[in-house]
Amino acid sequence: MSALIVRFRSFGVVVLVLLLFGGVAIPRAMALESDAKAAILIDAMTGAVLFEKNADEPHPPSSMSKMMTVYLVFQRLKDGRLSLDDTLSVSEAAWRKGGSKMFVEVGKDVAIKDLIRGIIVQSGNDASIVVAEGLAGSESAFALEMNAEGQKMGLANSVFKNATGWPAEGQHMSVRDIATVALWTIKDFPEYYGIYSEKEFTYGGIRQGNRNPLLYGTEGADGLKTGHTEAIGYGLASSVMRNGRRLVLVVNGLPSKRARAGESRRILEWGFREFNNYELFKAGEEVDKAHVWLGLENTVPLVIEKDIVLTLPRKSRKDMKISVAYSDPVPAPVMKGTQVAMLKIQLPGEDMREVPLVAGKNVEQLGFFGKMGAAMRYLLWGASH
Repeated sequence: MSALIVRFRSFGVVVLVLLLFGGVAIPRAMALESDAKAAILIDAMTGAVLFEKNADEPHPPSSMSKMMTVYLVFQRLKDGRLSLDDTLSVSEAAWRKGGSKMFVEVGKDVAIKDLIRGIIVQSGNDASIVVAEGLAGSESAFALEMNAEGQKMGLANSVFKNATGWPAEGQHMSVRDIATVALWTIKDFPEYYGIYSEKEFTYGGIRQGNRNPLLYGTEGADGLKTGHTEAIGYGLASSVMRNGRRLVLVVNGLPSKRARAGESRRILEWGFREFNNYELFKAGEEVDKAHVWLGLENTVPLVIEKDIVLTLPRKSRKDMKISVAYSDPVPAPVMKGTQVAMLKIQLPGEDMREVPLVAGKNVEQLGFFGKMGAAMRYLLWGASH
């Protein structure tokens, strides 16, 4: 009565990943050379890593860590603890801070909506400190909040010591962690994320342009943050959206602003050119049917619970095999939503991936006489009848 049933289908594809934040299966990144000391390119929808180089090595994050500062502000806006019109006071420490500045004035109250743009567009260290002190009491206390949030996000190679990214002993991030902050920002705060695409901001009569070079002439670019330190060089966390597909790239350790811009554009164009996303199954879709033993119905639909999307090289012609496996037949009763089978995806050169399939409906058990009849038929003609 029990046998392993396997049905194969060929789709001519190479890479499969599940939707981001819902059990991601990451394919091996393709080979690509880069002058960056560290880099990672991710498809934002699927979580597929298309390219990585030293992605988990900790380096000084510079101003790219300001994305976490902004994330905590967005969090408070979304849950109602802050409003865009609320104001925070400028301390002397914030006013005196060197590096890139919003040029706030000591003792003045500044609106949250301006401080956000001062951090994102103008990369203001002063604005970052005003936010940290105003929301947590001190910059060091705010850094503790940044670390706590980083743990929730799953940042494995990040330590925050301040709100600005200013060099500090022990402060570091990996490019994978920076990309993770970017992805959560895009996912959690669509109502505020658009600020990252603003090209200029004027405060106190001083107009400054966004330092992100991709906002000027790169199709679909809408974020995120530049960075630079003497220790590592130039970095950029960027995001580009084209035809409903978003790629997030983080590079760090490039020798100049020009190299930062050029390398970012080159890797992003490669990602859009070489890969595309393809939907394999939608959540709730019937993938197959399983035979039922001693049930009021002879079969039960096998349903996928989550969307499955393919991220694959456009030029690939290698086969990917998909099979459905279960013990045949499935004994009744069968409860809707119960896992009864497994969808198996075999990619060339990759480990087998498995996705549960559940019963799409209830199938009740036969009564006494129905069972007797089924048993008699099985004895006379076997399982095929």
